Amino acid sequence: MSQAPVTIDEERLRRLLEVGRSLVSELELETLLRRVLDVARELTGARYAALGILNDRRDGLERFITVGIDPEVRRQIGDPPHGRGVLGVLITDPRPLRLPDVGDHPRSYGFPPAHPPMKGFLGVPIMIRGQAYGNLYLTEKQSGEFTEVDEESVVILAGWAAIAIDNARLYAGVEARRSELERAVVSLEATTAIARAVGGETDLERVLELIVKRGRSLAHARTVAIFLEDAGELRLAALAGERGDPAPELRLELDSPLYGEVFRSGRTERVRAGAALLVPLSFRGNAVGVLAAFDPGAGGEFSIDDEHVMESFAASAATAVATAKSVAEDRLRHSIEASEQERRFWARELHDETLQGLAGLRVLLSSALQRGDAEALERAARDAIGHIEYQIEALRALITELRPAALDELGLGPAIDSLVDRVAVVGGFEVETELDLALERGDAPTRLVPEIENAVYRLVQEALSNISKHARADRVGVRVAERGEEITVEIADDGLGFDPSQRSDGFGLSGMRERVALTRGSLAVQSEPGAGTRVTAVLPARHEPVVAAAAG
Repeated sequence: MSQAPVTIDEERLRRLLEVGRSLVSELELETLLRRVLDVARELTGARYAALGILNDRRDGLERFITVGIDPEVRRQIGDPPHGRGVLGVLITDPRPLRLPDVGDHPRSYGFPPAHPPMKGFLGVPIMIRGQAYGNLYLTEKQSGEFTEVDEESVVILAGWAAIAIDNARLYAGVEARRSELERAVVSLEATTAIARAVGGETDLERVLELIVKRGRSLAHARTVAIFLEDAGELRLAALAGERGDPAPELRLELDSPLYGEVFRSGRTERVRAGAALLVPLSFRGNAVGVLAAFDPGAGGEFSIDDEHVMESFAASAATAVATAKSVAEDRLRHSIEASEQERRFWARELHDETLQGLAGLRVLLSSALQRGDAEALERAARDAIGHIEYQIEALRALITELRPAALDELGLGPAIDSLVDRVAVVGGFEVETELDLALERGDAPTRLVPEIENAVYRLVQEALSNISKHARADRVGVRVAERGEEITVEIADDGLGFDPSQRSDGFGLSGMRERVALTRGSLAVQSEPGAGTRVTAVLPARHEPVVAAAAG
C-alpha cells in the first residue's frame, strides 16, 4: 500500500523556494553551512541543529557543526561526535530518520556529561551527485514531536543544500586554481622582472642592489639581504631596508645554524614563527648564497605562497649573480692579461730604443778613451752629446705615450691633435681628424670625467699604433663626436686589413676591448684582408665641472 504524499502548506513552500534561491547564490562554503542550519531550525522549530560532514571514506564524521548550544556548554561536552550510535545510522543507511525519543533507539549510546537533554530527533542525509556528503540532525522541537511535514521540508532543504554546497565547492576549486595561476604569474613576473632588470647589467654590486630591492617589494618585507659564499664563509653582500642603511660587515660560518643549513641543504626555511624567510641561491646545482627576507609587516608572517614566489625569484637572482661574478672574474683576468701585455710592450720599447742607444754611447766613449787621442776624445764627446739629446727626446716621447701632459692640462681635443701629429710623421700616412666635443662647442662648462677621457685617448692611441706598425695605410680618419649621453670614437684606415676572427686576442684589440668594457661601452671592429680596418667604440659621456677637473 503506497504512502499518501505529504502536503506542505503554501507559506512553507514559498519559504523553501526563497531559501533555495538564497542558498544557491552563496559561494562561501562556511557561511553556506551555517545558513543551512539556521533555516532548518526556522522551518521545523528545532532548538538544536547540527551538520555532520563525512570523511573521505564515508564511514565517519570529519566535521560536526552545531547551532543552538552555548559555546561554554560545547566546551564542557568535549570532543564532537564521530558518527557512532544513532548518528551513525544515517551514515550506513542514508535515509531520513525521525524518532519521538532518540534515547529509545537501540543504537543510542546516551549523552556525555554536561550535554543538554534531547528527545525528539530528525535526521536527513545530504546527497551530492549520488554520493553522501553529510547529514542534517535536528533535535528538541519546541512544539512537540517532528512531523512528516517537518521531515519533507528538511528533505527539500537538504536537496537545495546539496546543490548549493556543490556549487560552492566547485567555485572554491576554481578560486584555488585561479590562486595557483596568480601565484604562477607572480613567479613568472618576478623571474621576468629580475631578468629584464639585470639582463644588460654585469656589475656585481649593481646586480645585488637590484635583487634586494626587487625582492623586498615582491615579498612585502621590511628588509631583504643577500649572503654570498666568499672564501669559505657567507658574507653579507647587499641589504635593502626601510632606512636605506648600507650593508654592515658581517660574515657567517658555512656550518652556522639556519643560514649555513639553508646554504648547504638547498632547502627554504621559514623561521621565527614565519617572520623570516631564508631561500637558497643555487646556479646549475652549485650553491651561490642565501636570500633572506625579514618581517612581512603588520605582525604577520610569510606564507607558503611567499615561499614559492621567493624561490622562483631566487632562481633568477642566482643566475644573475653567477653571471655577474663570471663577468667580473673575466674582466679581472683580461685586465691582468692586458697589464702584462702592456708591461711587455713598454719593456720592449725601452730595450729596443733606450737601452740600445745607451749601449752604443758606451761603445763610442770606450773606443775614444782606448785610443788616448785628445782630438778623437773630443769628437766622441760631441757625438755623445748628440746621442744623449736624441735619447732625451725619445724618453720624453715615451713619457708622453704613457701619460700625455696635454690630456691633463688642455683636455681631450688638444691631446688627440698632438697625438695625431706625432704618429702621422712617424707612420708616414695622412690623417684627417674630426673632433666634435661638448666642451669645445661651448655647450656647457664641463669636460668628460678622467676615466672617459683616458679611455677615448687610449683607444685612438692604440688604434693609430696598430695602423703604424701593421696596416701600411696611406690615409687614416679619426673621428671623436659627443652627442647627448654618448661619445663615439671611430678610427678607419685604407691599409692591408685583417681577419678579426684570427686576431681577436691581439694586443691592440684586447686592450681596446678592456678599456671599453670598463666604461660599460661597446666596441666593434670591421676589417677584411685588403679592405682596411674600421674600429668604432661608443662610450658613456659622463661629465664633471671644468674647475673641479683642473683642481684635481
